[in-house]
Amino acid sequence: MSTEHDQVDVAVVGMGPGGEVAASALIAAGKTVAVIERELIGGECGYWACMPSKAVLRASEARRAADRAPGSGGAGPLNWEQAREFRDMIARQWDDSKQVDGYADKGAQVIKGVARLTGPHTLVVDGRELRAEHIILATGTEALTVPVDGLEHIEVWSNRELFTTHDLPERAVIVGGSAVGIESATFLASFGTHVTLVNRSNTLLSREEPRVGELAQESLREQGVDLRLGTEVARVRNEADGPVVEFTDGSSASAPVLIFAMGRTPRTADLGLEAAGVSVGEHGEILVDEHQRAAEGIWAIGDITGQMPFTHVAKYHGRIAADAILGKPHAARHEGIPRVVFSDPQIAAVGLTQAQAAERGVRTASAELDVPSNLGGPWVYETDPSGTLGLLADADAGVLVGAWAVGPMAGEWIHYAALAVREAIPIETLLDQVAQFPSYHEAYLAALGKLDL
Repeated sequence: MSTEHDQVDVAVVGMGPGGEVAASALIAAGKTVAVIERELIGGECGYWACMPSKAVLRASEARRAADRAPGSGGAGPLNWEQAREFRDMIARQWDDSKQVDGYADKGAQVIKGVARLTGPHTLVVDGRELRAEHIILATGTEALTVPVDGLEHIEVWSNRELFTTHDLPERAVIVGGSAVGIESATFLASFGTHVTLVNRSNTLLSREEPRVGELAQESLREQGVDLRLGTEVARVRNEADGPVVEFTDGSSASAPVLIFAMGRTPRTADLGLEAAGVSVGEHGEILVDEHQRAAEGIWAIGDITGQMPFTHVAKYHGRIAADAILGKPHAARHEGIPRVVFSDPQIAAVGLTQAQAAERGVRTASAELDVPSNLGGPWVYETDPSGTLGLLADADAGVLVGAWAVGPMAGEWIHYAALAVREAIPIETLLDQVAQFPSYHEAYLAALGKLDL
């Protein structure tokens, strides 16, 4: 039976970070909003990815920082039980009741269930019909796996099992050399798991500058990670001592757990997109315009669009879509958005790589800086300091188009370059900027001075 509650101004399908940002902005603006989530409000990031992963990575980061800090005397061994308790707290014990109550208290309808579009302004959630002037799709992605002979012989994990596990395996094989694979390897290795990381490419982080991948390899090997590059998992066989993972190069590794960390696919298959006139790309991603509009009355934000699948981008998209719905449209811009791997040391990048710039016909100038050799700050931060900064400039326009950094807190000081790339700040202006002493930000002045423009 239809009730007044069956119609709202906006229905938000998927309450991860992007959906939460959009819903909160629309509720604050006085719109009637229904928030729809099939699992937990907070989404993949809050319960199975970003937050629990960074929580367990923090302990190893702090220990290594203490080991390197002048006069600290080093740190003791890591305590998995304490780290696990902290992770569980960060993940809210996988209980979203406070979030449900919070949205209800703000006047939103909270609907738990699987949604399917039935038209441009209508959807069904587990048999309940709902009409909305605007529908925001924010259902995110799910981990990719590949068919491998013999998987029944081994425990198979994705990020969900890894970052919610109660006990850590003695040995593990990780498939994937991107951010998730590197962070997973860093986490497990720091707590004593023997990690074998396999990647079909001959490099890590193949979408970044080759030098970044080289530095990532050096770091992982120093942590004891066994890297198998340029090969893939062929099959799993069961031996008396446990599962053995065979690779296509003829080598193998024994481990009770195989972890897929090799990418994600948009959750669009069962959304009923055709009923609302929504178009999808070749990988199942929803195609949107510059305001995140997918069709009449339909908006899509975050990973589901295939546009830079990061939590901070999903939150940005949430603001873009909400503002458009509220009559304050402004186009989304994806240049100048940082990309960070929370490894040890951290890896950060922004803008174009040399290869991408060449594809666009940009004449470039580049510079690489060994940070400790040029600055004082790293020497008071670590007894054996490290850090590398790379810059890429448009030689004709005199602006930065890309940058990368590998070093302590690189995820923080990459934002200097992120703003410069986004706003095309002239290099002349950057050279006249004054950075705090002592700090890693000073590296930009030294690296900018090395550019041959």
